[in-house]
Amino acid sequence: MECQGLFRLLFELCFVSGFMLSAVAAGGSVGINYGRVANNLPSAVKVVTLLKKQGIDKVKIYDSDPAVLQALSGSGISVVIGLPNEQLFATARRQSAAEEWVSKNVAKYLPNTKITTIAVGNEVFVDPHNTTRYLITAMQNVHSALVMYKIDDKVKVSSPIALSALQTSYPSSAGVFKQDLAEVVMKPMLEFLRQTGSYLMVNAYPFFAYKDNADVISLDYALFKPNAGVVDSGSGLQYTNLLDAQLDAVNAAMAALKYGDVRTVVTETGWPSKGDENETGASLANAAAYNSNLVRRVLSGKGTPLRPQTPLEVYLFALFNENKKNGPTSERNYGLFFPDEEKVYNVPLLMAKSGDDHKGSSPPVDVGSAAGGQSWCVASEEASEDQLQAALDYACGEGGADCKEIQPGASCYDPDTLKAHASFAFNSYYQKNARTTGTCDFHGAAYVVSQLPKFGKCALPTGF
Repeated sequence: MECQGLFRLLFELCFVSGFMLSAVAAGGSVGINYGRVANNLPSAVKVVTLLKKQGIDKVKIYDSDPAVLQALSGSGISVVIGLPNEQLFATARRQSAAEEWVSKNVAKYLPNTKITTIAVGNEVFVDPHNTTRYLITAMQNVHSALVMYKIDDKVKVSSPIALSALQTSYPSSAGVFKQDLAEVVMKPMLEFLRQTGSYLMVNAYPFFAYKDNADVISLDYALFKPNAGVVDSGSGLQYTNLLDAQLDAVNAAMAALKYGDVRTVVTETGWPSKGDENETGASLANAAAYNSNLVRRVLSGKGTPLRPQTPLEVYLFALFNENKKNGPTSERNYGLFFPDEEKVYNVPLLMAKSGDDHKGSSPPVDVGSAAGGQSWCVASEEASEDQLQAALDYACGEGGADCKEIQPGASCYDPDTLKAHASFAFNSYYQKNARTTGTCDFHGAAYVVSQLPKFGKCALPTGF
């Protein structure tokens, strides 16, 4: 479904079959990473067309490829570009090298291509080539080059760090950077960011923490679903999701160095739709849940418990599945789109305006009408039979779904499969509840689609 325009009150909404990929709400914003470690992706021109068609107005790339920057020219899409790790040494060694790089990769494209930030290196601290000692000087030289070209007011300089830069991350209030990084690297970096009005880039993945600690971390807590939450034993603050806890561990580590005023931006986060057998939690349903709930969380405009007044800025990872990435299966399956530009999964963003009449809360909203069309609730391919049966029993029982049509001999009994019957019951519950927030979840056993499903001769109802 193409975006039909901007709904401007407190939110700017733009949907992809109901899934918002880029938006701004009360200061919270969402963009996307455009990785290209693949040999089957569409051309940069086609990608920009896709971005514009889907309403994506913020993108991050990992280099400064001329074809991409030229394709973005005049698009109105803001872009974060990257200076790769392998170029840190040369950039740090000679100021002239930094000036040449900025001239060729930044100044040349402004203002037609909206370059907003240069990511100098990427997760440099875990780079096996040991480039950490060049990082701060490289950042300083790049900024000096921006000053020379008089574009430092338009383009900021930063560098993404992984959560592995932390020595301690739990509880969040105890967050501190590793001893070998804190004084030598992080403190001068944060001073640079403060002096230049920039921000710290953070790559945060609740998936990794959950995968390695599924016995102690609740999946609902990792996926932004309703849960009992976690109380920080040091601060007493309540956390209802893992990403907030991870970010506040970084915020606490910054505060410990006396740089609690420097802003953070989540430059990567996501959840894989597929993984190896030992990659607990990697699934289509969980990826859909993580990304949709994350976007809803960001667009609430709320900050983290430690920084409640600072709305989040997040870049989802990633635009495409990338078939040439090394590592486990999950590494190649973070994309929201396949290389043929088809969506990997449909995720509805159920979002509405909030105002004084709702005292800051978002009233229920019909995702079909918000997206400009109908929507239906169906059983997830990833749900187990036990999950489906439990959810089916609830929908037809306490939930009040109309399940008489899936009884033996009734018009929708065939096909006689658990998935078909569950989809009918889930959709009945969803439609009866006006397609409002949370009515198509069933603990991850269901998801929303924007094209009318059909099982045998029986189409799911569009409403009651």
